[in-house]
Amino acid sequence: MVALSGVDLRLAEGDFLTLFGPNGAGKTTLIRILATLMRPTAGRVLIGGLDVAECTAQVRKLIGVVSHQTFLYRDLTAEENLLLYARLYDVPDPKAEVRKALERVALGHRAGDPVRTLSRGMQQRVSIARAVLHDPAILLLDEPYNGLDQHAAANLTGILQEMALRGRTVLMTTHDLEQGLALSKRVAILSAGRLAYEERAAGLTAASFRALYMDVVEGRA
Repeated sequence: MVALSGVDLRLAEGDFLTLFGPNGAGKTTLIRILATLMRPTAGRVLIGGLDVAECTAQVRKLIGVVSHQTFLYRDLTAEENLLLYARLYDVPDPKAEVRKALERVALGHRAGDPVRTLSRGMQQRVSIARAVLHDPAILLLDEPYNGLDQHAAANLTGILQEMALRGRTVLMTTHDLEQGLALSKRVAILSAGRLAYEERAAGLTAASFRALYMDVVEGRA
C-alpha cells in the first residue's frame, strides 16, 4: 500500500501552510517523514537546504515537532523532560528557558509533577513547550489542537501567530477548516496520498473552502 505518491511541496522561509485531508490521506506520514521519524522509499526531502536522510542530526536542530506522540518520558517531571531536550538542543540558560516555556503553555505550576500524573491535554501542552523550546526555524504540527481545552487552544493559537510574525516556517495538519484557514498563508489538501490542491489562503472564505474541500475529497474536483 502506498501512503504518499508524487507529493511535491515547497515552503519558503516564513511560510505558514495548513494541510487538510481526510483520515488516511497520508498527512501523518508526511509529517513523520519531514520530522526525520520515517524514511521515504523514494524521493528526496530537503530542509534548510539539508538532505534529511544524510543530515538527520543537523535537520533535527532546525525543527520542532508536535505529533500524536508526545515524546515525553512519563516518569520524569515536566521540567525534567524539557531540561533533557534543552541540553540536547544546546539551549543557553536551560533552566530559565524551560521555566519560560512552561509558563508559555500555562503549566509553570505543574513543572515538578511527573508527566504520567498530567491529563492528556496537559501532556499535549508540555509537548508544545518541548517543540518551541529551542526556537526552531521550522515547526511541524500534526493535529496539535487535539485534547486541548478552549483556553489551551487559544494559547496555542497565540504561540503560532507569534512564531509566524517572527518569520518562522510552520506546517500544520488539522481537521478544523476554519481555524486552519484563519491561521495560514497557504492551504493544501492531501487526498489518497496525493497533493490534490494548493492555494494561497487570502481571499478564500470558510464556506467556499469547505465546499471545495468536499469536492476534492469526494473526487468531484
